[in-house]
Amino acid sequence: MTTHFLMFSVSRCSETEMDVSSLLTSAAINTAVCVAFFSLYSVLRKQPSLLSVYFGQRLSQVRLKRHDPFCFERLVPSASWIVKAWEASEDELYAIGGVDAVVFLRAVVFSVRILTVAGIICLFLVLPLNYNFGIEMEHKQFPDEPLNVFTIGNVKEGSRWLWAHCLALYIITCCACILLYFEYKNITKMRLAYITSSVSHPSHFTVLVRAIPWSREEAYSDTLTKFFTNYYSSSYLLHQMIYQSGAVQKLMSDAEKMYKILKTTAMEQSCGSKFIRCGFCGGTNAASFKILSIEPESSKGRSSFDGSDTRKKECGAALVFFRTRYAALVASEVLQAPNPMSWVTDSAPEPRDVYWSNLCVPYRLLWIRKIAVLVASILFVIFFLIPVVFTQSLVHFEKLKKIFPFLRDIGQRKFVEQVITGYLPSVIFMIFLYFVPPLMMVFSTLEGSISRSSRKRSTCIKVTYFVIWNVFFANILTETAIDHYQISIMKLGDPKNIPNLLAKAVPSSATFFMTYVLTSGWASLSVELIQPFPLVCNLFYRFILQNKDETTYGTYTFPYHTEVPRVLLFGLLGFTCSTLAPLILPFLLVYFVLAYFVYRNQILNVYVTKYQTGGLYWPVVHNTTIFSLVLTQIIALGVFGIKESSVALSFTIPLIVCTLLFNEYCRQRFHPVFRKIPAKIIIEMDRQDEHCGRMEEIHQKLQSAYCQFTSRSNGLQETVEQNSHACELDNTEIGNICMHEDLEDVTPGKRTIRLPGSLVGRAHLELGEMHNK
Repeated sequence: MTTHFLMFSVSRCSETEMDVSSLLTSAAINTAVCVAFFSLYSVLRKQPSLLSVYFGQRLSQVRLKRHDPFCFERLVPSASWIVKAWEASEDELYAIGGVDAVVFLRAVVFSVRILTVAGIICLFLVLPLNYNFGIEMEHKQFPDEPLNVFTIGNVKEGSRWLWAHCLALYIITCCACILLYFEYKNITKMRLAYITSSVSHPSHFTVLVRAIPWSREEAYSDTLTKFFTNYYSSSYLLHQMIYQSGAVQKLMSDAEKMYKILKTTAMEQSCGSKFIRCGFCGGTNAASFKILSIEPESSKGRSSFDGSDTRKKECGAALVFFRTRYAALVASEVLQAPNPMSWVTDSAPEPRDVYWSNLCVPYRLLWIRKIAVLVASILFVIFFLIPVVFTQSLVHFEKLKKIFPFLRDIGQRKFVEQVITGYLPSVIFMIFLYFVPPLMMVFSTLEGSISRSSRKRSTCIKVTYFVIWNVFFANILTETAIDHYQISIMKLGDPKNIPNLLAKAVPSSATFFMTYVLTSGWASLSVELIQPFPLVCNLFYRFILQNKDETTYGTYTFPYHTEVPRVLLFGLLGFTCSTLAPLILPFLLVYFVLAYFVYRNQILNVYVTKYQTGGLYWPVVHNTTIFSLVLTQIIALGVFGIKESSVALSFTIPLIVCTLLFNEYCRQRFHPVFRKIPAKIIIEMDRQDEHCGRMEEIHQKLQSAYCQFTSRSNGLQETVEQNSHACELDNTEIGNICMHEDLEDVTPGKRTIRLPGSLVGRAHLELGEMHNK
């Protein structure tokens, strides 16, 4: 009975299925958008005033000034950036973007390879069988053909051609597993090389200690000193307390941002005050900005914090430094006390990676926060079903016209109806999806991530779960609910019906997925190239604040939390639709080829690598790919059952078992390296440093490695010193950064530019002295 009902649904679905002309309309619109945006980018990147937008990574290493004479060639689009992105080696990408950038690009290359194999097999073997040996043998003209005739739903029951679909499934699975194995193996070696190359990283000697027991008689610092001198007397070196950062730290950050905006003018004055013309009011008047002297007053050496104030501002957390890497590794892994909620230890992040505000969160509250975040995430997923239902209803425009008669006048013109059914649903859905990553970033922050990289990785995992559920499963279930409202809740809730339900819903939902790939895939790459938000910020600084210093516009890190989930989602769509609706494969393949060039260009020129996870994104990629493979096989199992192909059904079950066994092997063989650092490598690094006499120097650097309240200033000063050092490049080397020789060194000779020692006045000095205490 279930089989007859599902086949009846197939015939009903074909009445309202989007046709080829609607798909071509969507493809034409998105192709035009991509061509226009790519051409606009090739022009904008040549403009000297936009160097900070499209060459932020290069500007962070080389301090430049512009040649402003106009030339017509700057207004001519070109594809030279594609050639440069293609010619860049993996070693260059590794040096600029780190391990995470290489891992992400490896995921894109893996998708290109597996989709190429799937496209060759499915487009030349599966697609002709679906079209020529299906239920609808009398075909219409090609533009009016419903897309359903290209899916496996058009194949007759008991067809002897279903062996081709099973064979294609075997080939795709075997190729995917082989590629995954070699990628996992190479990336594991890359991670080990990253660990061994980080000889001077202070995080290897540092342990983050939280939940320090509170005592009335002594401060947290004294309690921690007694504990580690008692139990780690031979390896304990020193410690640094974590202080509460509140309004004072916010004022410091705001002052530093304002200083960066007005830095160019501030460096020209030696003392006193000076008025700067405001972009809004124009002229020097009382409403204009006034830069005050930042020289410290006579009370420079005094601190307003006494011992009691310092104790009040201490948190129950600290950074503890050890004499060797192995001692720090052991201390971070073992349980320190019988009470697991006290003396909690973790490996410390790198200094630039520490998320200081979360270190002050009491450890006993973290589990409550995680539960609250879980509940909030579930509620948000439920709320997001509203735009999912709305976008799916636009795909079924014929049914909407029956429910809402006023829509009949809108749909009289065929082109308008094609835009509504083929383009508008995915655009609206993509707009709603733009709000997901920022919200998930807030959730990851509330969970208490101790580093910026772990926060971004946690956000990446949350967004991946969210888009897989809401873009794939929720759309499928909504499609089924709209098309086949006769299905009872009991049938939907019965696990036995899940393969059959997916087997029917995935081919019918493939039309929406195609338009979604065009809109969210192709168009998103165009937006990534243009960088609209940094572009608007640049225009605001330049024309409103009238500040022309490129170094004040800020730099951005690569958005792994948005791009990795998008790549994994499109990989999921490629696997699940490969044998069921292979017409989606060319659009996916075009997306991944474009993504390969776009992301390489962005890593080389735009994004600055301030911190990284050391390749921890690859287990996310691997696990999601295995999930996509198993899901594809389960859906195929349901399809073969509906189509009454016992041979294909029996051959699919061993394939699922072998895929799960392969995943377990990889989990045992490679994944432990991504969870823990091998002790053998750490011990060898310690012995090498002791043999070369570098250990004392490393211990001296540990005392100033982590700076909670002056990290921004140090980072700014360090950046300027790096920029000044990079100014030793000659004009020819610097000119190679852009497409034309319109850049040159800011200083003809080799000299060092240094900023004033204080950025925010007395408050900064006092907090620094409190930190030294």
